[in-house]
Amino acid sequence: MPSTYDKDKPWDTEDIDKWTVKPFKREDNVAGHFTDESSFSCLFPKYREQYLKGAWPIVKSACSKHGIEAFLDLIEGSMTVKTTRKTYDPAAILNARDLIKLLARSVPAPQALKIFEDEVACDVIKIRSLVGNKERFVKRRQRLLGPNGSTLKALELLTECYILVQGNTVCTMGGYKGLKSLRRIVEDTMANIHPIYALKELMIRKELANNPELKDESWDRFLPNFKKRSLAKRRVPHKVTDKTKKVYTPFPPPQAKSKVDLQIESGEFFLSKQAKERRTREDRDEKMKEKMEAKKHERLEAYVAPVEESEKKKKKRKRESGESKGEEKKKSKQEDGEGKEKKKKKRKSDVADEDD
Repeated sequence: MPSTYDKDKPWDTEDIDKWTVKPFKREDNVAGHFTDESSFSCLFPKYREQYLKGAWPIVKSACSKHGIEAFLDLIEGSMTVKTTRKTYDPAAILNARDLIKLLARSVPAPQALKIFEDEVACDVIKIRSLVGNKERFVKRRQRLLGPNGSTLKALELLTECYILVQGNTVCTMGGYKGLKSLRRIVEDTMANIHPIYALKELMIRKELANNPELKDESWDRFLPNFKKRSLAKRRVPHKVTDKTKKVYTPFPPPQAKSKVDLQIESGEFFLSKQAKERRTREDRDEKMKEKMEAKKHERLEAYVAPVEESEKKKKKRKRESGESKGEEKKKSKQEDGEGKEKKKKKRKSDVADEDD
């Protein structure tokens, strides 16, 4: 039998937009109220108590518009939402559940109430379990925020979603497409991939989406291809293990001595409390003395006298200086003799003139 799935339907006309999400109104619920009551509750931290107490009237009135009843228990520290006989939208209780979850995660009430809109969804991403080390986790979470929150702001603008990084979670609100890309970016950041690469890709995609000519073409040639750098070319590994063959022994290695065992061996374990304190004090004083002496030596280095020359070098210098002095004396003597001879010649010429 030939397939008939691609035949034209009489009700499928061109003026119908299949992608528009129509709002669910009270008139659409023909069956009436629900047979069973559904409820959700969520705990909130102590520091959110004052804020929720002030913002609860707004939350309660917004829930009542959709036929949802909301309760705030300050003694137990919990929020509860449940359906009533006035509830007409089956998805309203799920939106109310997401609302109390967002309020508990420090999302402001005006922003959290947007969850009741049809085109807005939320996603709470748990990031603490993605990184084992606490210091590394804090660094990567800060990388997601960026300097003065610039990276977070750029992500909000490009994905058109609201993002809040609070504690061990990241709360996001917006369209489904933006939430999907945000979850990928957050998980990649926690896996040590910088968010700047994702930002560059999002910017290019946004530019290409505005171009109607490239709507039906592949965007692979425009998107950047960041090559992953591997450490395969490193010649010497960081941890060099000893691969020499050792003699096989069926016995396990000796157990490492504990702190108490080492204290028993040194005799420190049997000392009294006062003796231990005295010993620690003495050790501290010795370390202080060593540091003080080292600093004293550093200060005195500036006042150390220059190294004197040896006697041989001194004699050499004297000889050199003596030879130079003798040469100077000879030159001066020669100059004096020449001057005397000139004077004698002058006198003789003067005497001869007088005789004439």
